[in-house]
Amino acid sequence: MSTETHRVTITELASCSDSAVLRVSGELDQSCEDFFLRTLGASVEAGHRHLVLDITALLFCDSRGLNCLLAIRWLLARREGSLLLAGAGRRLSEMLALTGSTELLPVHRTVGQALSTLPPQERPQWPPSPSCA
Repeated sequence: MSTETHRVTITELASCSDSAVLRVSGELDQSCEDFFLRTLGASVEAGHRHLVLDITALLFCDSRGLNCLLAIRWLLARREGSLLLAGAGRRLSEMLALTGSTELLPVHRTVGQALSTLPPQERPQWPPSPSCA
């Protein structure tokens, strides 16, 4: 599954009943916040309590984008789940640190490292098999 606007693309890379790995690429700002929240909200509504966002291809994220990430984290926390980020660039990492958001939005170097923080029974197969990618 891949959905996109002219500024951001969200692609599901792997999933199981409890969690999903989504690649977010492009720019996350005010122009696409409704799309971002709708798309990730649909994944939560589908039953995923844990979302791992591969953001290695996220080129830009401003304060509105950060608010989107925090909103999804809040939604998942209400369902006893989590939002994990993988592959944050320097600028986003700095913004998270400056805003004190690093405790709320854990950042891991890789998707595999992020998934390793979840209970084994709640992790999708990673890396995904070629037929699922």
